[in-house]
Amino acid sequence: MSLVGRGAELRSLGRLLGRARDGGGAAVVRGEAGIGKSALLAAAVRAAGEQNLRVLATTGLQSEAQIAFAGLYQLLRPVLEQVERLPRPQRDAVLAAFGRGDAAVPDLFLVALATLGLLGEAAAAMGAPVLVVVEDAQWLDRASADVLVFVARRLEYEPVVLVAALRDGFDGPFADSGLPEILLPRLEPAAAEQVLDARAPGLPGAVRQRVLHEAAGNPLALVELPAVLDAGDAGAPTAVLPLTARLERAFAARVSGLPPATRAVLLTAALNDGEALPEALAAASLATGGPCTADDLTPAIAARLVEVDADGARLRFVHPLIRSAIHQGAGLGPRHRTHAALARVIPDDDRRVWHRAASTAGPDDEIAAELDAAAVRAQRRGGVAAGVAALERAAALSRDPGVRGERLLRAAEQAFELGRRDAVVRLLGAADRLELSERQRWRTAWIRDSFDDGVLGRAQAAWSLAQVAERAAAEDPDLALNLLYGAALRCWWTEPGAEARASVIRAAGKTAVAEDDPRRLVVLAYTAPVDCGEVVLERLRRPGLAGDARAARMSGNAAMAVGAFDLAAGFYSGALADLRAQGRLGLLARALALQAWTSAQLVDLNVAMPAADEAFRLARDTSQPIIAATARAAQAIVAALRGDEDAAGRFAAEAERASLAGGARAVLAAVQHARGLAALGAGRHGDALADLRRIYDPADLAYHGGYRCFAVGDVVEAAVRGGQPEAVAGLVAQMSAVAGRTPSPALHIGLRHARALLGGDHANLEADLSAWPFARARAQLVRGEWLRRQRRAAESRAHLRAARDTFDALGTIPWGDRARAELRAAGETSRRRAPDARDRLTPQELQIAQLAAEGLTNREIGERLYLSHRTIGSHLHRIFPKLGVTSRAQLRDEVV
Repeated sequence: MSLVGRGAELRSLGRLLGRARDGGGAAVVRGEAGIGKSALLAAAVRAAGEQNLRVLATTGLQSEAQIAFAGLYQLLRPVLEQVERLPRPQRDAVLAAFGRGDAAVPDLFLVALATLGLLGEAAAAMGAPVLVVVEDAQWLDRASADVLVFVARRLEYEPVVLVAALRDGFDGPFADSGLPEILLPRLEPAAAEQVLDARAPGLPGAVRQRVLHEAAGNPLALVELPAVLDAGDAGAPTAVLPLTARLERAFAARVSGLPPATRAVLLTAALNDGEALPEALAAASLATGGPCTADDLTPAIAARLVEVDADGARLRFVHPLIRSAIHQGAGLGPRHRTHAALARVIPDDDRRVWHRAASTAGPDDEIAAELDAAAVRAQRRGGVAAGVAALERAAALSRDPGVRGERLLRAAEQAFELGRRDAVVRLLGAADRLELSERQRWRTAWIRDSFDDGVLGRAQAAWSLAQVAERAAAEDPDLALNLLYGAALRCWWTEPGAEARASVIRAAGKTAVAEDDPRRLVVLAYTAPVDCGEVVLERLRRPGLAGDARAARMSGNAAMAVGAFDLAAGFYSGALADLRAQGRLGLLARALALQAWTSAQLVDLNVAMPAADEAFRLARDTSQPIIAATARAAQAIVAALRGDEDAAGRFAAEAERASLAGGARAVLAAVQHARGLAALGAGRHGDALADLRRIYDPADLAYHGGYRCFAVGDVVEAAVRGGQPEAVAGLVAQMSAVAGRTPSPALHIGLRHARALLGGDHANLEADLSAWPFARARAQLVRGEWLRRQRRAAESRAHLRAARDTFDALGTIPWGDRARAELRAAGETSRRRAPDARDRLTPQELQIAQLAAEGLTNREIGERLYLSHRTIGSHLHRIFPKLGVTSRAQLRDEVV
């Protein structure tokens, strides 16, 4: 029977499938229970068959949600023979995730990239695109859902289409994915009548009207409610129940009339975390004490409750609500007995222990220990969410309060790693009710008050974290540094006050680590970038400081905070290669965002543009909204420097929206900097001054004690060019006093620029700026402008010419145009600026072109950027004509 009333939705899916051979895509089918999501997916499967697409499917199961990668394994099992075609890191990661390899803890996103590769290889092996169908996505285990959402966002150039069905009212990766949605409304009255009359013809008028009223356009209700209503009660008043409850009641009524053996097999299947029919029959036999066979399912099949594969291997419920209805209708005793029986027949350790845990209500240290071991195994496979669930259940079954508290804290730490605030709050609340040791209380403070990198939450928590760190400093320096890092981040993002900052610095001084430990340096830099700037810079400049990715990233953060952007750029370059190789996308997103921001300050747009674009996409993938906002702020600065006011405004507004609620001052200051630069480049000097002065107003949320050191030259230029030099006299005096306390390169370069604009003091204006080409070009522009105004036009041209050429090379179009205008006024015409790769390519295309120019293969580029080699090839196919080249060898001249 064709779907009634779903023409628009079927056309949407048809368009998605129709373009699969040229490039795939994804969609989430959303709606309430029984609205027809499964029917729509079944129609997509039929259409895929007609187009010779290969179909791979998986279904989320409530009982399977705690088994890491269970849903992904179900999906990929038919194509795992292609795993040997993957690069070794991906192959090792996905096999480890499925418990079939000995690799170390696989990163979730390496597993995701392996999944993308397997789907592509499956399409290539068959010579046809692949349709991925995800039923009941709300019940997928978290690891599988995260992987599939990651994959779904990268299908634009893949021969793969992914369609997922998601029930309304559920949170999770698919709900927050931002993927295109197909929303299923209830059927219109005419369509509802058509469905009812086709499935239940000849109903008495009263019953028909009541079914139509109760179903209210829900297709499943239209099909199922007639079976539990009769003419006798058609007009009887009924309790107002949610539609799902009414449907579950309808299914329960159908189950209640089945033979006892049939009900036993159905209960076993409903409680099982798999679909294997032999498991269900064996466990039902144990639970009832008598033999149960496949013949016992015949009445359930006739009642349209379950389906069994032709080979008798797998049993599936016709609708998830049937499983729910059976579960709810069974008593506690039968459920316990059935779970115990399942634990006896299931060979897999992880599945078995969950059934054992479900078979008891009281404490059981043996089962708790098994769950603890399962949590360790899950974490080794990269299934952190499954580990959290196992530890939480293990804690509930633990008799000893100390052991219970330790397991709750370990669960909270892992939930923290996942970014799941609700789970962290719940787990720490349970731990707080126990008698914890002092060290456990320190860990609790670190987890609770460091959540969200100190951006969202109480600014005063910086002080409380410092107090705890000071007590922990002697006994556990590493934990103390973790606490202080959370406090320092609050000092950077928010404004906790002078007393809190002093307490952090004092605690850092008592922590027994080396003075040049990058963790300590970043605490000092984030907490007091001015007062600690000298000591931080002195130690950052020591040779061999950053030995690994973590140390390099921390050193880069410290250098960035004190305005040593040239140093920071070098540290980030060292950190990024290791983070990419390790597949640590959460940390990679953070490092890329700060590399983008640092490179934007240096006006190295060849680095800043692709870094900011990639940082935003990875921050979205890893659920880090403030990091995404930081990337958007960097993009706003880049757009302003390139003279794209519209883009600068859009990016700035998006970053501001994401940062206002948490008071993320560093991002808000960057937003105002971007707006000021955009106005300055457009010649709107009054607007630029108004935007930039907010960074220096302590009463403004955009005020930032560190960032104010980075924009001095810009705010003074806006005032001078706008004819208001007196408006910044006090600000310059204030920042000159600040400069006496810190050797911050950004501040001192900015002040030299400001003084030259205000008083014509050009002494040493261009000194020591080899690593700061934009600042040097601005100095040359100011010098050239001053000479021309002194009627020394011939002498001015060399400075103006050098400034123009640098601005053109950097891609800062408004500043290049200003230099040209000054040259014309000095009697020299300039050639027009030729468009370059930054004008013709998107940031992602620019990044791919740069890597191809370095000699990397498509596969190597894909591994580095977490894309498939096919996607890289499609991008290069578009890049070449945009740049007017025909080979990789020619790319170097265009993008390097």
